[in-house]
Amino acid sequence: MTARNISRFWEWGRKIICVGRNYADHAKELKNAIPTEPVLFLKPPSAYVREGSPILVPLYSSNLHHEVELGVVIGKGGTAIPQSTAMEHVAGYALCLDMTARDIQDECKSKGLPWTLAKAFNTSCPVSDFIPKERIPDPGNVKLWLKVNDQLRQSGCTSQMIFSVPYLISYISDFISLEEGDLILTGTPEGVSAVQEHDELQAGIEDIVMMNFKVERPDH
Repeated sequence: MTARNISRFWEWGRKIICVGRNYADHAKELKNAIPTEPVLFLKPPSAYVREGSPILVPLYSSNLHHEVELGVVIGKGGTAIPQSTAMEHVAGYALCLDMTARDIQDECKSKGLPWTLAKAFNTSCPVSDFIPKERIPDPGNVKLWLKVNDQLRQSGCTSQMIFSVPYLISYISDFISLEEGDLILTGTPEGVSAVQEHDELQAGIEDIVMMNFKVERPDH
């Protein structure tokens, strides 16, 4: 098998596993209970979008929210990975946005339906360049921020996460085998809010990485 370039994981990685409500303050701002075990959902690889391409508001949504997150890129696959060796499976990281059609999510929640339409649409997962593992020695203590049109909307630290990166890797791999190139989105701090067409989003992890995206509506 040809060796694949992990630094371009978004071109060939097979799944995006997202963790909801992993920061207590964000759970509270959406009036959700603090979870006792991770809340998981999936995005398909077609959700990826890179700088230079816009975030597209789904035609069916009028309340698109930003959620800035630390993404964990898996470098070595496994099933039932113990927490004690979980970090050996990490190749690196990425700054990610979990774009969420909040109106659709609220509707799905009220009907007891899955969140797929709210979370998995095209361009719902903007990602930065790959960040090698050495650049973030402690993923449990980095600061994330997001601005909309130069106004700070989200600012938080991964030390506020309810479930740590090793815990999430172990928990997920117990029932969903992790594969090289997979991405885990580890949750968002408080401060999520709506974006409009033509808004400019800028997000960063400390001074390690930064990315910019523009919000647009599709033509049809």
